[in-house]
Amino acid sequence: MDVEFSTADDVMGGYLAEPDAQPRGAIIVIQEAFGLTDHIAAICDRLALAGYVAIAPALFHRVGSLVAAYDDFASVLPAMGSLTAEGIAMDVDAVIAEFGRRGFTSERIGIVGFCMGGTVALATATRGVVGAAVTFYGGGVETGRFGYEPLVDLAPKLTCPWLGLYGDLDQSIPVDQVENLRQRAAEAATPTQVVRYANAEHGFNCNDRSSFDADSAFDAWSRCLAWFETSLS
Repeated sequence: MDVEFSTADDVMGGYLAEPDAQPRGAIIVIQEAFGLTDHIAAICDRLALAGYVAIAPALFHRVGSLVAAYDDFASVLPAMGSLTAEGIAMDVDAVIAEFGRRGFTSERIGIVGFCMGGTVALATATRGVVGAAVTFYGGGVETGRFGYEPLVDLAPKLTCPWLGLYGDLDQSIPVDQVENLRQRAAEAATPTQVVRYANAEHGFNCNDRSSFDADSAFDAWSRCLAWFETSLS
């Protein structure tokens, strides 16, 4: 369901999904570049079915909470350009505070992000505020975004278990960058893993995109759930 949260500087919309039974943990779901889409809401619903409380914050709330079609990248560029590491941290922290009010400590809170959200997930996992993180095809690997350092520089600073899921056919994230990220993440003092999918493009997990690859998506989602089950227990 749609919800609102107070951040340090604004009121932010979001999407909340809750399990029917006692939750096993809580997950922050970070949107793609196209906003808080139906796909991101569906991810929250799937996490709830797996036993987690899930909240997806609408990170574009300061410029109108834009949601765009997957073939309309030009419309989202200004909204993406408005994002800052500081503003994103405020938004993530607002969700963490909501989870705290529900009784979840940081060790029981995970974060998963898709596309630009994958970048946010890794960056958040260096702050000591979550217990596990999963990145689906997060960019900015060797060139920082939103004021973050490049992911290859952030990865050694990870403070919780992190899983990266990438497609070999992703034209925006070359395989050599993914392998560099794997090596840098291995320097962190926490478990890390990078999984590559030979037949997957960018956005392979989203069944609303032409790049959806069912086999890769099934395996990646299974690994994502297993990562949280192990790391947040």
